[in-house]
Amino acid sequence: MVEILAVQLSKREAELIQQKTEVTELAKSLKLASEDAKRIVEEERVNANTEVESARSAVQRVQEALQEHEKMSKKTGKQDMEELKKEVRVARRIKMLHCPSKAMDLENEIKTLRKTFTEKSVDCVNLLKELELHKRLKGNEIPVFDLEGLQCLGSMLHIVCHNGTPVDFSNISVQWFRIHPKESNKEIISGATRPAYAPEPNDVGRYMQAEINFGGETAIAKTAGLVDPADAGLVDYVETLVRKPETEFNVVVLQLNGIDQPKEAVHVLNVGRLRMRLSKGKTVVAKEFYSSSMQLCGVRGGGEAASQAMFWRPRSDLSFAVAFETARERNTAIMLARRFAIDCNIILAGPGDKTPW
Repeated sequence: MVEILAVQLSKREAELIQQKTEVTELAKSLKLASEDAKRIVEEERVNANTEVESARSAVQRVQEALQEHEKMSKKTGKQDMEELKKEVRVARRIKMLHCPSKAMDLENEIKTLRKTFTEKSVDCVNLLKELELHKRLKGNEIPVFDLEGLQCLGSMLHIVCHNGTPVDFSNISVQWFRIHPKESNKEIISGATRPAYAPEPNDVGRYMQAEINFGGETAIAKTAGLVDPADAGLVDYVETLVRKPETEFNVVVLQLNGIDQPKEAVHVLNVGRLRMRLSKGKTVVAKEFYSSSMQLCGVRGGGEAASQAMFWRPRSDLSFAVAFETARERNTAIMLARRFAIDCNIILAGPGDKTPW
């Protein structure tokens, strides 16, 4: 019995040892499986994060593309609108070209009205002159002088004798005045002492009068009407230039500090919002900010080119007389500079002119 029990016990121990071995192998297998599962989970997590980041970047790219598309659509829409407006203008022009009779009728009517207006203006001025002469001739033995020339910007007013006899002004003193139509006060034009005078923008809407002194007697020659701007679009043109920061004009320097200069070189006069500059090529001849010491007006010394010439004194020790290509450019430069100076609380006027402050 003991031997039998011993044999059974040995078998039982062998079985237990075998089971223990199997359990150990199973535990190892489970541990390996757990490590594999953790590794797989970690890999999947990394892959998921990568895919999420990729999706985010893709969404961002799509949003940027949409925004760029919206911007392009707006620009394209504006361009399309401008093109449509341009096409409409072209279509209107083509329509007018296909109706030449209407366009010609309008053009002829405008020409006729302008011609009629000019003739009526000349007749009115002549009648006013004759009336003034009749008033001055009554009981007056002093030679009667008159002003010859258009009473507008860009023209020249000349003192002439009424009977047409030539006058020697070498022994005669002349002084020009501007007269306000309502207040009738007489304002002397300093430096205007020649037999000829070119009205400038400050003279528009006023009478021009010249006093001729000879032999102790004084004769008066006065415009029959107010000085007219002549160019109806000049004010609008200046208002257009005011929107620009600066405007350039080609000029020729006639005088420097009262001394005549050679007239071959062309200079550039720059009229800006805060200052004026005169340059020759890359060399700056004068550059000054608007100030109370600066003076600006039309040339008052007479001469055939006075209607195209301007006097500019940037500072007390420097002055110029410059000539523009046209009288319109000269008047534009004067009006533009005065407009910019007013924005700086500065009144630009000529020598001896009265200013509000």
